[in-house]
Amino acid sequence: MHIKILVIDDEESLCEILKFNLEKEGYEVDCAYSAEEALTLDLSSYSLMIVDIMMERLSGFDFAKRIRNNAVTENTPIIFCSALSGEDDTVMGLNIGADDYITKPFVISEVLARVRAVLRRSQATRQWNLTPTTGIYEPDITFENLRIDRNEKLCYLNGQEINLTKTEFDILLFLLQHRNRIYSREEIIRQVWSSDVVVTNRTIDTNIARLRKKVGVYGNNIVTRLGFGYGFKETV
Repeated sequence: MHIKILVIDDEESLCEILKFNLEKEGYEVDCAYSAEEALTLDLSSYSLMIVDIMMERLSGFDFAKRIRNNAVTENTPIIFCSALSGEDDTVMGLNIGADDYITKPFVISEVLARVRAVLRRSQATRQWNLTPTTGIYEPDITFENLRIDRNEKLCYLNGQEINLTKTEFDILLFLLQHRNRIYSREEIIRQVWSSDVVVTNRTIDTNIARLRKKVGVYGNNIVTRLGFGYGFKETV
């Protein structure tokens, strides 16, 4: 299986050390010297990302949150590699969704062993998800303090469950999974309702209005583009 790894660190010498040793193991490796540079790449093409935390402007934590909040990359394994060695830093990294956490300075043999372990787990999970089953686990979709539990079909705001109808839940899930893009009412209808249900534009508008009230401050993130439709914007 072809495995491509992205190393993100503002220390170029460290990137080169990791690249050299990972390529000796047979992996294809790219390096990015900032999180901003990494975001310009086709992140969906990587099997694993090794990410520094303390970088200028966009930190590794913030980069990882973006990866986990993007439907295309939400399941891509992440290993944090950082000089931050405190327990709180490690816990925060794992809570964000990292698959492992390595502290600097590191022993290269340990890094390679952890890379192999994370990739094994990832490949096993991917194979399990491809096997027909009713027990597939779906990771949560989050934006700041708004979280959707796709397994329990529940939505939480600041840790508190909010009561959404099935239609409201499905609309919010769709918009959060495809944020920063405007969708027409017709596109939303195709995603949320079955083909044998007649839905009017007024139905969409009413559900969006109710949804905005229920998600509190994040109602402002559900934007309207007159003549086009609706979307969920990360910045408003």
